[in-house]
Amino acid sequence: MPRSRVNGNFIDKTSSIVANILLQIIPTTSGEKKAFTYYRDDFLNRMNDRNGCWLNPKEIMRNYILYNIGLIHTSNREHTKALEYYFQALERNPFLPQAFNNMAVICHYENRPFYRVIRKLRKLGLIKLLNIGNKL
Repeated sequence: MPRSRVNGNFIDKTSSIVANILLQIIPTTSGEKKAFTYYRDDFLNRMNDRNGCWLNPKEIMRNYILYNIGLIHTSNREHTKALEYYFQALERNPFLPQAFNNMAVICHYENRPFYRVIRKLRKLGLIKLLNIGNKL
């Protein structure tokens, strides 16, 4: 069974200690304990920016930061800037449906044809990846 490391700040150390105590107290099978230990180790590795098996949380945050900047520009009615930030967010993470939705809302609001947005997404390779917009 892998050994969990207790690294980081006070909150990380405290939560690791509490998780270890709960793992010993709660009546579970050895397989469940082993699975939880692997999950916890992977989570700690990802949080400490080691090579975890999932997406890097920092990269996920960058996607949402770009998306949120697009939201700010949308609320300020700076739609061209908002569209650019939505495109940047989609370049990093093409599975961000809220960015697609906001782009369509902006195009509807400004009476812009959405097919231009789809063409640009197709040039970026995002339409082919998502398999939408084949009729345009």
